[in-house]
Amino acid sequence: MNGGSALERELRGQGFMFATGIECSYPTIAGDDGKPRRVDELETTFHYKHWRDDLRLVRELGIPYLRYGPPYYRMHLGPGSYDWSFSDEVFEQMRRLGIEPIADLCHFGVPDWIGDFQNPEWPELFAQYARAFAERYAWVRLYTPVNEIFVCAKLSALNGVWNERLRSEKGFVTALKHMCRANLLATQAVLQVLPDALVIQSESAEYFHTACRDEEGRRKAKFENERRFLSFDLLYSHPVGDGMREYLREQGMTDEEYDWFMQQDLAERIVMGNDYYERNEQMVTHGGGIQPTGEVFGWMEITRQYYERYRRPVMHTETNNILNGSEFGPRWLWKEFLNVLHLREKGVPVIGFTWYSLQDQVDWDIAMASVRRLINPVGLYNLDRKARPAAHAYRQLLREFDGLPALPRENGEEADRAQA
Repeated sequence: MNGGSALERELRGQGFMFATGIECSYPTIAGDDGKPRRVDELETTFHYKHWRDDLRLVRELGIPYLRYGPPYYRMHLGPGSYDWSFSDEVFEQMRRLGIEPIADLCHFGVPDWIGDFQNPEWPELFAQYARAFAERYAWVRLYTPVNEIFVCAKLSALNGVWNERLRSEKGFVTALKHMCRANLLATQAVLQVLPDALVIQSESAEYFHTACRDEEGRRKAKFENERRFLSFDLLYSHPVGDGMREYLREQGMTDEEYDWFMQQDLAERIVMGNDYYERNEQMVTHGGGIQPTGEVFGWMEITRQYYERYRRPVMHTETNNILNGSEFGPRWLWKEFLNVLHLREKGVPVIGFTWYSLQDQVDWDIAMASVRRLINPVGLYNLDRKARPAAHAYRQLLREFDGLPALPRENGEEADRAQA
């Protein structure tokens, strides 16, 4: 690795980031009456009632890092107006327990008074919120300003499921550019308060397989395999190809807006977080139709593609076995972590791993498109806060790999572990 980037040099000597997360999505969906309805996973998983128990479970399991998003839509009351009552209690308890949070500031939704992700005023308002958060919790060093930008833009403005519920290419690009701008402005605001802060940018790692030979299907697959990079392209000031630039221009991103993204200089503070589930891989069929494939390449190969594009330190920021039962959890956990180890052996700077989430999730098999209150058994613990098999497997993994460094050394993982 020969020294690597400035961020890699900063990370060298630190420990590997083993993490879990508290599922905290809060988009609005169409209610039975057609009116917007807020879906709050912190509520449906009973976290507001059991947050002390949840933090205790993280501590008892020995997981040092926690992806945690306080309910932004309840905290940002208006321009310059905030309610910190819940987050004050929770973050103080994390501090007492020695849990290091990765503060997840916006997770799939905005306050009602903002409207939705089409609002061009939101990025600056969100940056003000991020600065206020950093000033209040100055001991918190790790941030995900806006979670899974690409996923949120698609589900909110292209697939018609969340928030603005549009089915529009222009709506998608508008949501994407607003979230990317908000993310960068928030990063700048946090760094003004905490110059050593790091962003762990959680994003879906995707791939579209070509399952046909007709020209339209092949063009669609090529387009989607370029579009999947858009959020990171804008965050990392990485130029897009000519075809994608023309697409952005046609869908309302002006040259001035695009040039602003290309002039940012925040790459050294942003770790590339790659999330992976079986449904992340899809195939394009005749006429441009898209169907799920399940796991074909897997996290390792897809992440390698992202790394080759950006050459940034990587963290595996989300995974679970959502398409299988809880008994499959340990197998999936070890498979994903072995992917991490193998990629590190190839010299890719993977600095952390996350099982997401701590507790079971509700209606995530349908992306919370409606309220069924179906429990998805993907957590380390069920909603009664009883351990699932994945919790025992994660405890074993933590014992086995205690002392693993954040970055692999040139002599390989075994040398790293022998020196730990």
